[in-house]
Amino acid sequence: MTAAGNPALTAAARPSGGRRLSLSWIGAVPFFAYVALFLLLPTAIIVVGSFLATDGSFTLANFADINKPYIIKAFTNSLIVSSVSAIVGAVAGAVLAYAVVTGNPDGTLRRLVTSASGVLAQFGGVALALALIATLGAEGFVTQLIQLVLHINIASGTWLFDPSGIILVYLYFQIPLMVLVFLPALDGLRPQWREATESLGGNTWHYWRYVAGPLLAPSFLGCTLLLFANAFSAYATVAALLTQGGVYITLEIQNLLTSETEQTQPGLAQALALTMIVIVVIVTVLYTVLQRRTSKWLR
Repeated sequence: MTAAGNPALTAAARPSGGRRLSLSWIGAVPFFAYVALFLLLPTAIIVVGSFLATDGSFTLANFADINKPYIIKAFTNSLIVSSVSAIVGAVAGAVLAYAVVTGNPDGTLRRLVTSASGVLAQFGGVALALALIATLGAEGFVTQLIQLVLHINIASGTWLFDPSGIILVYLYFQIPLMVLVFLPALDGLRPQWREATESLGGNTWHYWRYVAGPLLAPSFLGCTLLLFANAFSAYATVAALLTQGGVYITLEIQNLLTSETEQTQPGLAQALALTMIVIVVIVTVLYTVLQRRTSKWLR
């Protein structure tokens, strides 16, 4: 056998030299630059600032001030609203996603629902707040229409700004987000699994209790955690609805940074922001773990 026909001899005959540096990573440079500039750098600023006093010295007083009653109340309100909107949004979104999955996978209904969910999941902030005020507020179109047609006065003027109203506002983007993130898990269910259950004498209850339910549970819980993190970190929508008061933690951080009485406390605000970051990171890690469990059978 000649050297040209022998790979080992060919490799041995090839002149040795330095390994050529791969340039495939250059395409990821803009992404890493974006992450460093808009995620890592602000996080580092918050971490450092939360341990600094107004004179620039090191202190732990910012974290000690978190136990103040008004801050605890803001945390409690945020946790309650985020939890309720996440659970209700997860259940409603899962039902809607299952209704879509049972239809034609290439049908018009699925394309419409997924397209609408993609838009509505991102429709938040000031635009959503103004839309709901114009629709369901004291002088909103639906409010006035109900009063004119049904002679029922629902214009209390405050319900939209109460926790129940905030939850309703959050559900506007929580349900579409659940549809988007839960659809892949439902698509992973194989028709053969239901057929196998029926061939063994099981019914629909047995299929959901012992097959589909346990398989979907990690994904459902993970998506619920994702919805919680989404609501817990929301700021613009609730800030547009509640222009005064710090009844939610994001608004409390705003008040501590932009107090009109010159009583700003940037250290305490950054300590609260760091606490929120820790909570969101924990929720995100749990979501990742649950999604990995689901991905084992989605392959």
